[in-house]
Amino acid sequence: MIALARAKFLRVSPTKVRQVIDLIRGKDVVASQAILMHVQKGSRQMINKVLNSAVDNAKQKGLMEDQLFISRIVADQGASWKRYRAASFGRATPILKRTTHLTIELDLKTK
Repeated sequence: MIALARAKFLRVSPTKVRQVIDLIRGKDVVASQAILMHVQKGSRQMINKVLNSAVDNAKQKGLMEDQLFISRIVADQGASWKRYRAASFGRATPILKRTTHLTIELDLKTK
């Protein structure tokens, strides 16, 4: 692992994030950014932000974008917000608003 970036408590469910991160897992950074630019999902902006942060962390160590690839990308479930909605007969039904902890690790490409 050369560089790491994390975002916690993202207000989107992990299953929706996993649909997008499966597209870029194991690819190099430049190709991943190109894929994220053309994906029509709401979570792509959050993933792109964390990916750019990991790239900036690698640049602090003197590395370039074209030398890096995504070695590990994980969307874990964070804490859920508990809310209630009115139901029939005066009842209330629970609603879980899920959050995500996103982790991206970058590593050097081997030639």
